Amino acid sequence: MNRNRVTIKDVARAAGVSRQTVSRAINDRGEISEETRDRVLSIAKEMGYRPSSIARGLATQRTGTLGLVVPDVANPFFADVAQGAEHAAYAEGYSVFLCNTNEDPQRELAVLQSLEEKRVDGVVLCSSRLEENELREALTHQTAVVLLNRWLGDSNVGTVLIDDEYGGRLATEHLLQTGHHMVGFLAGPPASRSGRRRAKGYRAAMIRAGSGDPEAWILHCIPTVEGGRIAARQFLTAYPQVDAFFCYNDLVAVGALKASLELGRSIPDELAIIGFDDIPLAALVTPALTTCHVPRYELGRQAMQLLLDRIDGCTDMCRELLVQPELIIRDSAL
Repeated sequence: MNRNRVTIKDVARAAGVSRQTVSRAINDRGEISEETRDRVLSIAKEMGYRPSSIARGLATQRTGTLGLVVPDVANPFFADVAQGAEHAAYAEGYSVFLCNTNEDPQRELAVLQSLEEKRVDGVVLCSSRLEENELREALTHQTAVVLLNRWLGDSNVGTVLIDDEYGGRLATEHLLQTGHHMVGFLAGPPASRSGRRRAKGYRAAMIRAGSGDPEAWILHCIPTVEGGRIAARQFLTAYPQVDAFFCYNDLVAVGALKASLELGRSIPDELAIIGFDDIPLAALVTPALTTCHVPRYELGRQAMQLLLDRIDGCTDMCRELLVQPELIIRDSAL
């Protein structure tokens, strides 16, 4: 068996044409007849020719690679987003570099620089933790960008957003309408755009219900189970009269469940809890978690498709998508 790699020169010799003709056929340059193109491609296939990604990149000015940056790859939300994004990229012939920033803005900057050096054709950046000026500067060096869960207004990037303000209002209104009056918000990272928008919806619902100034009832926390547990214990110790929690995400909500049970609070009779995202864990914990459902796989798929459209030249019509969450009522907040 011949283990040597088949080259364009080999295909050209077998087809009786020049190497330039083979290159034009492979890259569909349109400078040769359809009959010649079909014959050359048929011979190349029979010979087992595989185009060099480096050579193809030089010809097309593309590498066939994309970056997908997430703040926490262990979070099931981002795992589902990544799956949807990767499937969309693979269907179009792209490979994806999945990068985890571990909720660290400096690591995020390093990741973006690394992707720039790898000359990826575009980046989907999920829930960036960078300050706005840093983010704008970092993105000027990328060829094409779609932000997921982050908005930069007038910048020339694509954006896919969850309607977090609506979700925050929806969750808080449910708690208030079911007889809870002292609703705390475990708000996640201060730099999170989603957290800020959910807080806006929470405030609007609390003020409309006449619950006074809700600022004292907002506590930021690390967006993990342990972060939620610590924050909830701190909150319930300082304000034992709190009778409900709206939580930044489901991991924080599960941590709040743990803390509440550790402190002897019955759920939902003494304390109701609502999360956000509807990750699989939400339905498996006891009591099952009421939460705002977000179609995570579809979110990732749409973000990647938007990036691919922008790489192909679509700009004005390919700028922004908005996805609305849906409240899923389970045992933690009936």
